[in-house]
Amino acid sequence: MLKLLFLSTPVGPLGSGIGGGVELTLLNLGQEMSQRGHQVTIVAPESSKVDHISCKQISGTCQEMAQHNHRDTPIILPENSVLANMWDYARRVQDEYDLIVNFAFDWLPFYLTPFFATPIVHLISMGSMTDALDEIMNRVAKNYPNTIGVHSHAQAATFPFNNICRVVGNGLNLSLYNYCHTPENYLAWVGRITPEKALEDAIEAAAIVNIPLKIFGKITDEQYWENIRQNHPNAPYQYEGFFNTIELQEKLGKCQALLMTPRWVEAFGNVAIEALACGVPVIAYQRGGPAEIVQDERTGFLVEPDSISGLVDAIDHIDKIERKQCRQQAETEYSLKVLGDRFETWFYELLNK
Repeated sequence: MLKLLFLSTPVGPLGSGIGGGVELTLLNLGQEMSQRGHQVTIVAPESSKVDHISCKQISGTCQEMAQHNHRDTPIILPENSVLANMWDYARRVQDEYDLIVNFAFDWLPFYLTPFFATPIVHLISMGSMTDALDEIMNRVAKNYPNTIGVHSHAQAATFPFNNICRVVGNGLNLSLYNYCHTPENYLAWVGRITPEKALEDAIEAAAIVNIPLKIFGKITDEQYWENIRQNHPNAPYQYEGFFNTIELQEKLGKCQALLMTPRWVEAFGNVAIEALACGVPVIAYQRGGPAEIVQDERTGFLVEPDSISGLVDAIDHIDKIERKQCRQQAETEYSLKVLGDRFETWFYELLNK
């Protein structure tokens, strides 16, 4: 049995949706490791919602999301930083654990790595964002081999240490996702509503094919959302809101296809495997993690990045995809068992060294 301390993202409480796919990954991995008999404790910002796993909630000011940074953005910690407070707690209790697992895409945990006696592994949730963060991560990757994990090869390729990090993929609790054989007449888009996700491309494609688009996710950039509303007043879309997994899968599963339109390199794309788990084909730009998930012309379509016409053509051919194949791919490649096997192997390899 391993005693594992999970350090959450500091951008918001677990369950808030602010942390995006990191929240789902952390909770799924925590659940699977617990079921395998390991002792898991999560350290997360105050007001986090965590079921069935011990969670130490820490007060403090949340970090700004890294997506808002530029290459030369300096390292910033707000007053009474929740990130600093979380890692101060980890420092004080580290002797009680075999391994610390960092889920924060931030400079501080990497900087602190040499000062901890307990080994730390870092699961990186995004591609390269700033020069300062790349430098500290590269230092840790070289000085502490096999301690940095990424979700996809495309994500790894954005970093200078791409050849010495571990690609671990991702997974879901598939029992929470119901297979839907017969869809209704709408498309879906899921994610944080922010410029790098390019929701407007999905809206334009939906307008051209005249199929309603249902939008699910957290509005994290109010001005961006207002611009979309002003620029597309007559498009057939509806903002549905942010939902938990049970509610989301019920609505997502009934759509004809999920559209994924990222402007940036998605590290993975949890919503893609959530859709597949429901039997929903995925139409995605051939960019980043989704390009490694979608089996082109079998479980969806990969289209030229930033191509509205490519999205439209894929939507027109969506009936060629057998929804059963989508669910089968999720079961084969993205179950919690598969996820757990990868991480358990990684953790034991590191500790045995």
